[in-house]
Amino acid sequence: MKIKSQKDFWSGLMFIVVGLGFALGAMEYSFGSSARPGPGYFPFGLGLLQAVLGAVVLFKSLTVDTADGEPLGGIVWRPLVIIPLAVALFGFLLPRAGLVVTLPVTIIVACLAGDEFSWKDAVISAVVLTVASWLIFVVGLKLVIPVLPAFMTATGA
Repeated sequence: MKIKSQKDFWSGLMFIVVGLGFALGAMEYSFGSSARPGPGYFPFGLGLLQAVLGAVVLFKSLTVDTADGEPLGGIVWRPLVIIPLAVALFGFLLPRAGLVVTLPVTIIVACLAGDEFSWKDAVISAVVLTVASWLIFVVGLKLVIPVLPAFMTATGA
Protein backbone atom coordinates (compact mmCIF):
# COMPACT_ATOMS: atom_id res chain seq x y z
CA MET A 1 0.00 0.00 0.00
CA LYS A 2 1.34 3.41 -0.97
CA ILE A 3 1.38 6.37 1.39
CA LYS A 4 -0.24 9.25 -0.50
CA SER A 5 0.35 11.92 2.14
CA GLN A 6 3.34 11.56 4.45
CA LYS A 7 2.20 14.41 6.72
CA ASP A 8 -1.22 12.83 7.30
CA PHE A 9 0.27 9.37 7.71
CA TRP A 10 2.73 10.34 10.44
CA SER A 11 0.36 12.71 12.24
CA GLY A 12 -2.39 10.06 12.19
CA LEU A 13 0.03 7.48 13.55
CA MET A 14 1.13 9.90 16.27
CA PHE A 15 -2.49 10.58 17.27
CA ILE A 16 -3.22 6.86 17.48
CA VAL A 17 -0.15 6.13 19.65
CA VAL A 18 -0.73 9.06 22.02
CA GLY A 19 -4.48 8.41 22.24
CA LEU A 20 -4.01 4.73 23.02
CA GLY A 21 -1.29 5.61 25.52
CA PHE A 22 -3.67 7.91 27.40
CA ALA A 23 -6.49 5.37 27.23
CA LEU A 24 -4.22 2.62 28.60
CA GLY A 25 -2.89 4.93 31.31
CA ALA A 26 -6.45 5.87 32.31
CA MET A 27 -7.27 2.21 32.91
CA GLU A 28 -5.21 2.42 36.11
CA TYR A 29 -7.86 4.75 37.59
CA SER A 30 -11.44 4.14 38.66
CA PHE A 31 -13.97 4.66 35.86
CA GLY A 32 -17.00 5.27 38.04
CA SER A 33 -20.28 5.48 36.11
CA SER A 34 -21.84 7.86 33.61
CA ALA A 35 -23.73 9.59 36.41
CA ARG A 36 -20.65 9.81 38.65
CA PRO A 37 -17.52 9.56 36.50
CA GLY A 38 -14.28 8.61 38.19
CA PRO A 39 -10.81 9.99 37.44
CA GLY A 40 -10.24 7.52 34.59
CA TYR A 41 -13.54 8.14 32.79
CA PHE A 42 -12.73 11.19 30.66
CA PRO A 43 -9.05 10.48 29.94
CA PHE A 44 -10.04 7.02 28.68
CA GLY A 45 -12.81 8.38 26.47
CA LEU A 46 -10.73 11.24 25.13
CA GLY A 47 -7.79 8.91 24.49
CA LEU A 48 -10.00 6.58 22.47
CA LEU A 49 -11.53 9.51 20.61
CA GLN A 50 -8.06 10.80 19.74
CA ALA A 51 -7.03 7.34 18.52
CA VAL A 52 -10.15 7.08 16.35
CA LEU A 53 -9.52 10.52 14.84
CA GLY A 54 -5.91 9.48 14.22
CA ALA A 55 -7.16 6.36 12.44
CA VAL A 56 -9.37 8.52 10.21
CA VAL A 57 -6.41 10.76 9.32
CA LEU A 58 -4.21 7.70 8.75
CA PHE A 59 -6.85 6.14 6.49
CA LYS A 60 -7.11 9.40 4.53
CA SER A 61 -3.33 9.42 4.06
CA LEU A 62 -3.53 6.03 2.40
CA THR A 63 -6.56 6.66 0.19
CA VAL A 64 -6.69 10.31 -0.92
CA ASP A 65 -4.20 11.37 -3.59
CA THR A 66 -2.16 14.52 -3.07
CA ALA A 67 -0.16 16.38 -5.68
CA ASP A 68 3.34 15.82 -4.29
CA GLY A 69 2.75 13.28 -1.52
CA GLU A 70 3.07 16.08 1.04
CA PRO A 71 6.57 15.15 2.20
CA LEU A 72 7.66 15.90 5.73
CA GLY A 73 9.87 18.90 6.22
CA GLY A 74 12.81 19.13 8.56
CA ILE A 75 12.50 19.24 12.32
CA VAL A 76 11.64 22.72 13.53
CA TRP A 77 13.76 22.93 16.65
CA ARG A 78 12.83 26.34 18.04
CA PRO A 79 9.20 25.54 18.98
CA LEU A 80 10.19 22.01 19.94
CA VAL A 81 12.52 23.43 22.60
CA ILE A 82 10.70 26.63 23.60
CA ILE A 83 7.19 25.24 24.22
CA PRO A 84 8.27 22.54 26.74
CA LEU A 85 10.55 25.15 28.32
CA ALA A 86 7.56 27.50 28.73
CA VAL A 87 5.52 24.70 30.34
CA ALA A 88 8.35 23.87 32.74
CA LEU A 89 8.78 27.56 33.50
CA PHE A 90 5.08 27.80 34.34
CA GLY A 91 5.31 24.86 36.74
CA PHE A 92 8.40 26.29 38.40
CA LEU A 93 7.23 29.90 38.68
CA LEU A 94 3.56 29.57 39.67
CA PRO A 95 4.04 28.68 43.35
CA ARG A 96 6.88 31.21 43.69
CA ALA A 97 5.86 34.18 41.56
CA GLY A 98 2.08 33.87 41.49
CA LEU A 99 -0.36 34.05 38.60
CA VAL A 100 0.17 37.72 37.69
CA VAL A 101 3.89 37.20 37.05
CA THR A 102 3.94 33.60 35.85
CA LEU A 103 1.33 33.80 33.08
CA PRO A 104 2.77 36.84 31.28
CA VAL A 105 6.30 35.40 31.45
CA THR A 106 5.10 32.01 30.20
CA ILE A 107 3.03 33.51 27.39
CA ILE A 108 5.83 35.76 26.18
CA VAL A 109 8.32 32.86 26.23
CA ALA A 110 5.83 30.66 24.33
CA CYS A 111 5.28 33.43 21.77
CA LEU A 112 9.01 33.34 21.02
CA ALA A 113 8.46 29.89 19.46
CA GLY A 114 6.60 31.39 16.51
CA ASP A 115 8.08 32.78 13.33
CA GLU A 116 6.25 36.10 13.56
CA PHE A 117 6.97 37.30 17.11
CA SER A 118 5.55 40.71 17.96
CA TRP A 119 5.97 42.33 21.37
CA LYS A 120 2.63 44.09 20.99
CA ASP A 121 0.75 40.85 20.26
CA ALA A 122 2.58 38.98 23.02
CA VAL A 123 1.81 41.64 25.64
CA ILE A 124 -1.85 41.88 24.59
CA SER A 125 -2.15 38.08 24.77
CA ALA A 126 -0.45 38.03 28.16
CA VAL A 127 -2.76 40.69 29.62
CA VAL A 128 -5.97 39.18 28.23
CA LEU A 129 -5.09 35.61 29.24
CA THR A 130 -3.90 36.62 32.71
CA VAL A 131 -7.09 38.56 33.44
CA ALA A 132 -9.25 35.77 31.99
CA SER A 133 -7.39 33.11 33.99
CA TRP A 134 -7.76 35.12 37.18
CA LEU A 135 -11.49 35.62 36.56
CA ILE A 136 -12.13 31.98 35.66
CA PHE A 137 -9.92 30.11 38.11
CA VAL A 138 -9.56 32.39 41.13
CA VAL A 139 -12.82 34.37 41.11
CA GLY A 140 -15.18 31.96 39.35
CA LEU A 141 -13.99 28.51 40.40
CA LYS A 142 -12.45 29.68 43.69
CA LEU A 143 -9.30 27.62 43.15
CA VAL A 144 -6.48 28.23 45.57
CA ILE A 145 -3.85 29.57 43.19
CA PRO A 146 -1.22 32.07 44.32
CA VAL A 147 -2.02 35.33 42.56
CA LEU A 148 0.88 37.46 43.79
CA PRO A 149 4.53 36.53 44.33
CA ALA A 150 5.28 34.68 47.57
CA PHE A 151 7.30 37.57 49.07
CA MET A 152 4.31 39.92 48.66
CA THR A 153 1.87 37.58 50.41
CA ALA A 154 4.07 36.45 53.29
CA THR A 155 2.38 37.21 56.61
CA GLY A 156 5.63 37.21 58.54
CA ALA A 157 6.62 34.89 61.37
